[in-house]
Amino acid sequence: MHIPLKGVIASCVLGVVLAAPSHAQQTFPTRPLQLVIPFAPGDTDQMLRPITEKMGQYLGQPIVMSYKPGAGGGIGAAFTAGAAPDGYTVVGSSPGALVVVPLANKDVKYTTDSFAPVAAISLGGMMIVAQAKSKYQTLSDVVADAKARPDAISYGTSGAMGISHLLGEIFASEAKIKLRHIPFQGSTPAVTALLGGHTDIAVSAVGPAQAHILAGGLRPLAVFSDKRMRAFPDVPTVRELGYDVGSPTIYGLMAPKDTPPQVIDTLYQAARKVVAEQGTEVEKTLAGIGAEVSVLGPKEYGEYLQRQRALFARGVSLVRE
Repeated sequence: MHIPLKGVIASCVLGVVLAAPSHAQQTFPTRPLQLVIPFAPGDTDQMLRPITEKMGQYLGQPIVMSYKPGAGGGIGAAFTAGAAPDGYTVVGSSPGALVVVPLANKDVKYTTDSFAPVAAISLGGMMIVAQAKSKYQTLSDVVADAKARPDAISYGTSGAMGISHLLGEIFASEAKIKLRHIPFQGSTPAVTALLGGHTDIAVSAVGPAQAHILAGGLRPLAVFSDKRMRAFPDVPTVRELGYDVGSPTIYGLMAPKDTPPQVIDTLYQAARKVVAEQGTEVEKTLAGIGAEVSVLGPKEYGEYLQRQRALFARGVSLVRE
C-alpha cells in the first residue's frame, strides 16, 4: 500500500505539535520557585515552611521564601497577583492578605479572584486570651463584665482591620457587647501588652500565645474555629459557647490567576506527597507552634476562601458602622 510522503510529514508535524504541551507540562519546574511571604518573618513563614520546604524534594527544584511585608500583607499579595501566571511565583498567606485586605482597602489593585488557589497547607487558629491572674476565668465572665461596663474592656489585636480585629468585632456583635479595640503591630506585641497589663484580653494567633499559655502566664478562653484545636483540647470554641462565629485560620498557597491547571496540580500533588510520606515529622513541627496539617486541593481551598470573604465582609461592615 502506497502512503503519500506529504501525508506522512503532515502527520509527524501534527504529532510533534500535540505532544509539545505535554512535554512542557512534564518539565515544570525547571528553576527555583519564589514563595512570597507578605508578612515579616515569624508567623506565616512558620506555618508554611514545614511543608513547602519539603515540596522541593518532589518538584526537583527548591521553593525559596521571599519576604515582601507591608500594608497588612497587601504589598506581597499585589506583587504575586501581577506576576507571570507560570507557577514560578506563588504567595503564601492566611486569609488576611488574600481576603481581608481587598475587603478593607478599596485602593488595593487585587481581589481574591486575582489568584488561582493551589493548596491549603496548615491550620492555625485565633483565640481569645486573658492573663492567668485575670478575673476572667471564662468567656462568659468577659461577656457579663462587658454588659455591665460597655466600652470599658479593652482587647488587643494584631492591627486595625486585620483578622483578629474583625473576629473581635463579630464576636462582640454576636454577644451584644461593646469592647474597646487596641491595635498593635502584630500578635506578638498584642500578647506582650496583655502580659504587661495594658489590655484586658487579646484576640491573638495561637502561635504567639502558646508559649505563655504553657508557661502559665496566659489563660485561653476560647478559640475561633469550627472544632477544638488539637493543641488545646480543653479550650472550647466560640461557637460552642453560643456565639455564631467560627473561623479556622488556614494558611495556603495561591498563584496568579490563569496559571495553567496542570502547573497548579503539580504543586498540589507535591504538597500531598509531603504529608503522605513525611506527615509525622511535619505534624510534630507544626504542633510546636499550636498548628496542624491541613492540605486541601484547589477546589476545596477556593471554597474555604469564599466563605472567609463572606465572614470578613460582615466584620468590615461592623467596623465601619
